[in-house]
Amino acid sequence: MPATPTGRTTDDARTEAAAAPVPCRVVVCRDCCCGSPKVTGVDHAAQTARLRAQVPVRVSACLDVCEHANVIVVQPSAEGRAAGARPVWLGLVNAPDATEDIAAWARAGGPGVAPRPDILDLYTITPPRRRTAS
Repeated sequence: MPATPTGRTTDDARTEAAAAPVPCRVVVCRDCCCGSPKVTGVDHAAQTARLRAQVPVRVSACLDVCEHANVIVVQPSAEGRAAGARPVWLGLVNAPDATEDIAAWARAGGPGVAPRPDILDLYTITPPRRRTAS
């Protein structure tokens, strides 16, 4: 079995990687409204880069909540899901301070692991599939 430069076998390295906890992840909507000039005064690239510097980020096509642009979804880690946490949808995330609050919470563990900062309650929205017909 080949050894890595540290003397571990390739299988050892794979086992350690598989055992590593799955982190909290962030999904950033960047389509028709979110991340576009329709939302003025926001440096969308800087917002995405700032989040990426802290936690894993996936850029998504339209999440179908355009009235809440810019939308960010904080997905729980494996540990958070085991604790029963669900993804947290945040809308109107147009201020750098809100981006920093989201990054700090996700870095701390996110849903199910770290308590959500009270300030993020102002941004919490209901995902489209959970809305009820009126």
